[in-house]
Amino acid sequence: MLNSFKKKIKRINSIKYAYNLSVQLYYKYLISDERLIKSKFKKKLNREVNLSNPIYYNDKLQWLKLHWKDELAKQCADKYEVREYVKNKIGADYLNEVYGIYEDINEINFSELPESFVLKGTHGSGFNIICKNKNLLNWKSEKNKIQIWLKKNYYWQNREWVYKDLKPKIICEKFIEQESGEELRDYRFFCFNGEPKFISVDFSITQKQNTRRNLYDLNWNILDGEISYPKELDIKVEKPKKLDEMINLSRALSTGFPHARIDFYYIQNRIIFGEITFFHQSGMGEIRPVEFEKEMGSWLVIDQ
Repeated sequence: MLNSFKKKIKRINSIKYAYNLSVQLYYKYLISDERLIKSKFKKKLNREVNLSNPIYYNDKLQWLKLHWKDELAKQCADKYEVREYVKNKIGADYLNEVYGIYEDINEINFSELPESFVLKGTHGSGFNIICKNKNLLNWKSEKNKIQIWLKKNYYWQNREWVYKDLKPKIICEKFIEQESGEELRDYRFFCFNGEPKFISVDFSITQKQNTRRNLYDLNWNILDGEISYPKELDIKVEKPKKLDEMINLSRALSTGFPHARIDFYYIQNRIIFGEITFFHQSGMGEIRPVEFEKEMGSWLVIDQ
């Protein structure tokens, strides 16, 4: 009886594996960029994407996926290679410390890593292991996770072409945290044709179920709009003393691109570069109210 049950479970798992593999192959080889974008956009935002005459922000990001190409953007999308771009544009002082860069899981010597660190995949989004105390980390489990990352081409997920030709690597960076152990905040500057327009401050961005997001204008007035996540009104986010400097840095890093989100951390009055993103939430984040998304769209000039 038990053996029969095990065989049945094995058969079911084999069918599931074959189905998942067929879905992956379909999305990878048998569906065009435009068709996949239309399908995912409709499923995510419950409306049709307008690619012929885009007006709204998310629609314009989908248009950029199909029609805009820039070799420099590929470099900036790579979490390691972007460091050279940042160094040349604004200086190395804004970069976080790096402990190592690895192409293979076996290159990572866990025993030599410091007590706290962050591991990131350089070739996509969401590849993060945040370790505050490595004695509490299940390294065997995390190694399996990293091996999956290294085999993944993030481009096929939503057709963000900047990731297509990136060589998968793992970067190990210094663990940073907000003062007094508060939640780490991402200060994200939304820049359009080289000009910052507004800032989002994200809380718990790596834990989606806890993520909150406040939007501010450049004078640090909170905006009514929301993007995907609710506001955090219980915590007063003080205006950074170096806000003007952060605005100027984001302007320098985004110049030359039709749109870029420039991310910083602000720790004990120090500005630390995070990343550059060209397709915020892959152009499928829910923006409220609709008038705000239309205004964002007006800032993103694509007729050039």
